[in-house]
Amino acid sequence: MIQIHYKSRGLVYRLFLNWRRCAPTCGAYELRNEPMHQTAHAEPAAAAHAQMPISDVDVCIIGAGPVGGTLACHLAQAGIKVAVVDKADLPPMEDPDFDGRAYAIAAGPKAYLEEAGVWEALPLPSCPIEDILVTDGRPGEPASPLFLEFTREDANQPFGWMIEARSLRVALNASLHTTPEITLLAPAEASIVRHKEGATVTLHDGRSFKAKLIVAADGRKSRLRSQAGIPLTRLSYGQTAIVCAIAHEFPHDNSALEHFLPAGPFAQLPLPGNEEHPYMSAIVWSDHDGLAERFAALPDDVFAMQLQRRMGNNRLGQVKPVGRRWTYPLSAQYAQRYTDTRMVLVGDAAHGIHPIAGQGLNLGFRDIIALSKILIAAHHHGKDLGAPELLARYQAECRPANMLMLAATDVLDRLFSNNNPVLRFARDVGIAGVNRLPALRKAFVKHAMGL
Repeated sequence: MIQIHYKSRGLVYRLFLNWRRCAPTCGAYELRNEPMHQTAHAEPAAAAHAQMPISDVDVCIIGAGPVGGTLACHLAQAGIKVAVVDKADLPPMEDPDFDGRAYAIAAGPKAYLEEAGVWEALPLPSCPIEDILVTDGRPGEPASPLFLEFTREDANQPFGWMIEARSLRVALNASLHTTPEITLLAPAEASIVRHKEGATVTLHDGRSFKAKLIVAADGRKSRLRSQAGIPLTRLSYGQTAIVCAIAHEFPHDNSALEHFLPAGPFAQLPLPGNEEHPYMSAIVWSDHDGLAERFAALPDDVFAMQLQRRMGNNRLGQVKPVGRRWTYPLSAQYAQRYTDTRMVLVGDAAHGIHPIAGQGLNLGFRDIIALSKILIAAHHHGKDLGAPELLARYQAECRPANMLMLAATDVLDRLFSNNNPVLRFARDVGIAGVNRLPALRKAFVKHAMGL
């Protein structure tokens, strides 16, 4: 049953009660006697592979996105046999077109990508984020003189790294195809039966195999979560994010900007340049639903003008959009539990948050960092990877922290995405106060970096 909430009143209190209710019994669920049938929908598997038998595996991951794909690579490095089922064709790629999308990867997830062998396979350079400026203002006006700045002196390494989405896709596809312990089934459609002893995965071409654990990494609209009857709570923001890349006149010096505006936050994140555009950045611009779609459809010159109106004390000079513009309706959601018989939820299948802090993908990586440690330790000791106590441990470690991050990002967006003069004064004083407390700044930095 899906509960959809469109009002935020009492959200933090509800989340606190939810956390308290789940924390003592995290991971507890009823192990049903009847087998559970689920279907992971996708295109039929290629006919050329129809007669090739599939060996049984330890873990079957549904979804080969950044979270599911990286988890597969990391588990395989530890000798765990993994099958990956995805609805999309995932051929090896050499030079896909630039599409304007990029990811901000925190330090903890970067180390995990390195351990999985994915980071070294990135075909394009990353760009470190070494300074972050947080400001408040209105479109077309200078930013408030009260600000918060995280500088490279606050940390002994970059706050994060920007990588293009296409670069990560190339690296993941290559790793999924070449890692011996991974069986990649894509494009594929599968039906899954889960019971106390294990799970059986049957492809629609008739082939089947067994797995000890099913990992649902199939996104916000997870079919596996829905079919398992795991309740979902959704929170709407009435905002849409415009995502694109820009070229600009002056270098960014590896600095990022988070500029709070009445309609929603505006973020500029540094990207590596190229021969045509030596200075580039990624943009995540949140605005009211109807306006965002209209802004995204503007001609390049008018769109660039609207961008510059939202950049506060613009340090980048003249800007112009590069590549495609993407729009994403913004909402938060959370699953009431992360586990079911022989199954766990990870990444967007378990939770989704507002992009205001740039932590959405990093939360998914933190899920699989925790899950990997649990599964690899169990594998080394010869334990059943789908045992209820292991799944309970995963939920107990991840869900409370994720719920707190969801509450924090929700409060930040509702506090800053308005034009109330009293709130504006209070938040400006607040961020200026944090800026004067080095110890508090470093605590924020450590948490954001996933360390």
